[in-house]
Amino acid sequence: MNAEGGTGPLIAIADDHPLIRAAMRDLLARLVPAPRIVEAADLPSVLALAEGDPAPDLMLVDLTMPGGHGLDGIRALRERAPHVPVAVVSADEDPATVQALLALGVAGFIPKSDAGDRVAHAVQLMLAGGNYVPLRLLGGGGAAAADGPALTDRQRDVLRWLALGRSNKEIARELGISEGTVKVHLLSVFRTLGVRNRTEAVLAAQRLLG
Repeated sequence: MNAEGGTGPLIAIADDHPLIRAAMRDLLARLVPAPRIVEAADLPSVLALAEGDPAPDLMLVDLTMPGGHGLDGIRALRERAPHVPVAVVSADEDPATVQALLALGVAGFIPKSDAGDRVAHAVQLMLAGGNYVPLRLLGGGGAAAADGPALTDRQRDVLRWLALGRSNKEIARELGISEGTVKVHLLSVFRTLGVRNRTEAVLAAQRLLG
């Protein structure tokens, strides 16, 4: 595959609208150090990229593309390349659709209506191994309703160590991740819990984690 850019993570942008691909490419160029970017405009091209060598570190895929049929296209992508993180980028903000995508194992869902800073946060989080879905789209059921705020297992791990008074450096050492990754997870935790700083996060963690 011919990737544009430098030596950073390999990211695939899949959308049949050239202007949207260009906007995402410009955003990624500002967000990710020396990203390598590949593009696709239809589902067959997306599948080819997913099965390429090397495989993308993250795929940003429109839900409705030529050659695909919404959820069926994402299902095919997950079946063909289950090891590749896939984030759906779509104007369809139906919570039922989002839940169906999560059931297929996508790494995240990014509404096309989201501002650039939210998209940047989502991409950073998923490149760090996390998941991203706006809370407003999680609906009334699922893990968010049953278990409180929709935190990933890794975010809960970070929160537990934070509640014990550990620094970012100590959390990184305990979990075997970088300090930068810890910061990304904490930013997501703060937003999910609706807190502004570490102290408020610790108090929230004590209520949430018991």
